[in-house]
Amino acid sequence: MGRENELVRLAQLLDESRLVTMVGVGGVGKTRCAARIAALLEKRYCDGVRMAELSDIHDPELLEHALVDALGLTDHTSRPPRTALVEHLAGRRLLLVVDGFEHLVDACAGLVRELLRRAPGLRVLAVGRLPLELDGELVFPLAPMTDEDAMLLFTERAVAVRPDFRLTDDNRVTTRELCRRLDGIPLALELAAGRLRALSTVQVLQRLDDRFRLLTGSSRSALARHQTLRTAIGWSHELCAPEQRLLWARLSVFAGQFDLEAVEYICSGADLPAESVLDVLSGLLAQSVVLREDSAHGTRYRMLDTVREYGAEWLAATDDTDRLRRRHRDWYLGLATWCELDWFGPRQAEVAGRAESELPNLRRAMECSLESPGEARLAQYLAGTLWFLWVGCGRLSEGRHWLDHVLEEETPHDSSRLKALWVLGHVAVLQGDPVGAVCALQECRDEAERAGDSTALAYAVHRTGCLALVTDDMARAQELLGDALRRYRELGELNSNVLMAQIELAMAVGFHGDLDGAAAICEEVREICEDHGERWALSYALYVLAFATLQRDRPDRARELLGQSLAISHTFHDLLGSVLALELLALVTAIEGDAAEAAVLQGAADRIWPSVGLPLFGSAHYGQPRARCEELARRELGDVRYESGLCTGGLLDPDAAVARALASGPADRRETPERRPGTPPGHRENAQARRLPYIREGRA
Repeated sequence: MGRENELVRLAQLLDESRLVTMVGVGGVGKTRCAARIAALLEKRYCDGVRMAELSDIHDPELLEHALVDALGLTDHTSRPPRTALVEHLAGRRLLLVVDGFEHLVDACAGLVRELLRRAPGLRVLAVGRLPLELDGELVFPLAPMTDEDAMLLFTERAVAVRPDFRLTDDNRVTTRELCRRLDGIPLALELAAGRLRALSTVQVLQRLDDRFRLLTGSSRSALARHQTLRTAIGWSHELCAPEQRLLWARLSVFAGQFDLEAVEYICSGADLPAESVLDVLSGLLAQSVVLREDSAHGTRYRMLDTVREYGAEWLAATDDTDRLRRRHRDWYLGLATWCELDWFGPRQAEVAGRAESELPNLRRAMECSLESPGEARLAQYLAGTLWFLWVGCGRLSEGRHWLDHVLEEETPHDSSRLKALWVLGHVAVLQGDPVGAVCALQECRDEAERAGDSTALAYAVHRTGCLALVTDDMARAQELLGDALRRYRELGELNSNVLMAQIELAMAVGFHGDLDGAAAICEEVREICEDHGERWALSYALYVLAFATLQRDRPDRARELLGQSLAISHTFHDLLGSVLALELLALVTAIEGDAAEAAVLQGAADRIWPSVGLPLFGSAHYGQPRARCEELARRELGDVRYESGLCTGGLLDPDAAVARALASGPADRRETPERRPGTPPGHRENAQARRLPYIREGRA
């Protein structure tokens, strides 16, 4: 609503400079304005516009992870996120909006400087309360709204709370004066509009006027705009019932969104019974102190930064901040525990979504534990318990950050530390960091044996076997994975990790040439997955079954299995599962007679691998399908056309690559160079007949 002149000026500034910083007091509408300019300019940038919200990030080391998220990157490697950002942005023409950076200004300035230097097609719109103070930066102070725009916004918000509200000759003058008294600050206008449920515009104006005079005397010119907002917020605070003020203060411990269950546990007490929380929260919603946001994961709530800061000041004044932060931490420890248990079940996708949406609060919980003397073990427990988020949902890089961080604290080798160690080892294996993996897993094994912790020992043995698998030590992999599975059975352990141990054993067995043994193991895993509703481990079982099926000369069935595997992996943002499926699909496609499409899929996989780690782990066994596919495709296409296909695939982002792979089918159902209209019917069949013996001869 309004701001047309500001939007035009912002667009002009972004044409003039690669860095524009929009500054203004809290509540002046910076975020809203940034969102509108982003939508208006999206078509100007061939790689689009991305927005990064930084207000919930407290640790400067997480700044780069926040930008990785905003850009939709999934990076599994151990390289710094900054490296992934630079590589991603280097060849792109894109507008990046970073909002709410003022508490991270030094870190943000350094990162923006480097990104602009290394990515010539990048432009940045920074949004905060102060400039970044970088060379070439153009600063755009966002002024409060004009009288007309302010009246339009106030009217819109007033109608939302009182549908019969209209601007009339009787209330127009009063409304204009009210908007002027509030300096045209959108948040102040929205808070005032919320009062129209109980008051007329005249009453709202009178009460605000009394408060302004009380704070500043008779001189309106002495009222700074930030004080205007605090006055409006403070007036809303005064008009709240005592229990609403109390809840407002306690809600300030949340980061980002939160749900009703969390509020009822964390914020209730003798002075605010849990059964009354919903009614009190509804009152804050009615007054625009709390905002409602409906999502795929249910109804959630949030507070604007300025409103939350005001509540935090009141919470500190009651000397109750530490207690509320611990309650907040305890709730999210419980939530993580529930998510880990529920990951092995039919609600796996729901768990993934829930954990993603709660990540700001989970981070806050780990920070709280690290800052509290003697409670670092709780941070270790939480970082280890979230293995499914780090490993299963494509957040290896952030997981590595937290695991390294929590293990820096000197703590006894209890179950929490041991769990964090084996999870760190697992993450390091997947990141292609064998040194880091060995260090963490050996420490876990030694200390688990000393402490008699048979569970941690089983997981350490398992992940050491996984390391042997990806480094081509198949005999040791079979020995360790078999040992781990025996230990799991003795413990009665059954979850996604245990299933992955079976799948990894099947891979080792299959790579040694026992395809029947590998398939039998994975068929058992598939049955367990179907019984329990597990999907993530199933995707890897399907991959192994497809590998075995393809070796038996059934490319049609292998394609079907790989399609299922790829769809699941992509749903969970699991780049490793996705790229392995793409590699094998490329071979299937070549065998079916479409060498050109096979080259494209290999090119798409080439683009993904740098975000996963060492391509195909540097493993000869994992690389075997890749080598076969390349030989078949080069033989059919020649070097020039094959390399052209790789280049075409390299232009596809992961989403586009997966969509293309899932939409494709056997060559005889596509119009391809192998099977164009008019191609002799036996052409594709003859091509396949020439290739299948090669696959049989290439078995391990």
